[in-house]
Amino acid sequence: MYDDTIAAIATPPGEGGIGIVRLSGPEAGPIGARLFRCGRQQRVVAVERLASHRLYYGAIVDPADDRVVDEVMLVRMAPPRTYTREEVVEISCHGGPVPVREVLALCLRHGARLAEPGEFTLRAFLNGRIDLSQAEAVAGIVSARTPHSLDLAVDELRGRLTQRLRPARDSLVETLAYLDAAADFPDDEIPSIELAPALETAQAALAAVVASAGSGLLYREGVQIAIVGRPNAGKSSLLNALLRADRAIVTDIAGTTRDVITEAINLNGIPATLHDTAGIAESEDIIEQMGIARSRQALESSGIVVFVIDRSRLAGPEDEHVAALLADRLGDGGIVVVRNKADLPDAGDHAAVLDLLPGVPVVDVSTRTGDGLAQLETTLHDLAIASSGASTDPALVTVRQLDALRRSLAAVEAAQEGHALGLPLDLLAVDVRAALYAVGEVTGEHVDDAVLDEIFSRFCIGK
Repeated sequence: MYDDTIAAIATPPGEGGIGIVRLSGPEAGPIGARLFRCGRQQRVVAVERLASHRLYYGAIVDPADDRVVDEVMLVRMAPPRTYTREEVVEISCHGGPVPVREVLALCLRHGARLAEPGEFTLRAFLNGRIDLSQAEAVAGIVSARTPHSLDLAVDELRGRLTQRLRPARDSLVETLAYLDAAADFPDDEIPSIELAPALETAQAALAAVVASAGSGLLYREGVQIAIVGRPNAGKSSLLNALLRADRAIVTDIAGTTRDVITEAINLNGIPATLHDTAGIAESEDIIEQMGIARSRQALESSGIVVFVIDRSRLAGPEDEHVAALLADRLGDGGIVVVRNKADLPDAGDHAAVLDLLPGVPVVDVSTRTGDGLAQLETTLHDLAIASSGASTDPALVTVRQLDALRRSLAAVEAAQEGHALGLPLDLLAVDVRAALYAVGEVTGEHVDDAVLDEIFSRFCIGK
């Protein structure tokens, strides 16, 4: 199916120090030989015979007119020690957009096909170098937004998820083999196994991964945090303080922020997106009304809400109005109250507001001096972990993988119930087979072309 040669630019678009064009397939070497001239003498060489995994200096030349397109470094990598387990040639050009496009165009003109998104990684999977969970971990590495997210993705690339699922898979294979044999050959002496312990092994392994998947999704997808409050409470100042940069305009004029400002931060290892919102209050200004409507949307869609109160002023009806809005979601997600302007004298009691939000953590912060910011970040981190299902051993799974694992766990639990009720072995085999098939959807043993297309279409071209 994939017996042709593909090519693509493997580095991000734009100007940079280097740009790489990657070829993979049986004609990678011959195509390179048509274009590459080795050394300062620009000798014609058989690229397919060059020593593997060694850089060669030279130039890419257009054979039509011998025009030098760029000075390059070329490496030929012989299978199976390549990313795709195919013949691979990588050409390192100068990092401008024109040189890499010109080199890619020559590769396509001389026999290569432009790679589809993710096709290099797809070939690595189809050729058995990695399983499907490792292939999806590649996307996790590329999209990692914090060092901790990167560490987890690298662990998955090294096969950690497959290792964690191996006890479940091995137990299900053994159980299904026994159930099928016992059902097909009832008169023969089939060596029996203890079904209850085997199913318990599978159930425990799957349940452990599912339980830690929430934290894994948190590190992969991140958490949305809305900063809300009445006008001029200090929301934009808090955004700037958390970013350690002046991103939002801050003035003493109420209503300065009229739209949602969105920025990303590293929340102690968790990717987080902050949404600075317009102050929630009654207004006849049509633009302010639109901003307030967007604030409400951000509040509803965020996993955590930071409610900012001006500590230097007495709480008013607008503060109580915002608190009443948040009280409706007390059981749905994390809320933290920030009493801002802690560097100024405390105006007094905010009990009327805080009583509407019982049990919600309260942190005093000064965006001017930075006092309390570290405590706030820790509080937000802990709320994010708690809302995802705390786990000290997160599994960095995708939504697709988690769905398959939940179906596998449900099928194993159905088999356990059936075994306890004394159901026939052939009926138990139906559930065990479903559980094993769902595990195979994660590792790639059981996956159809449509699923593969969906997974790899999210990759960038060149990966």
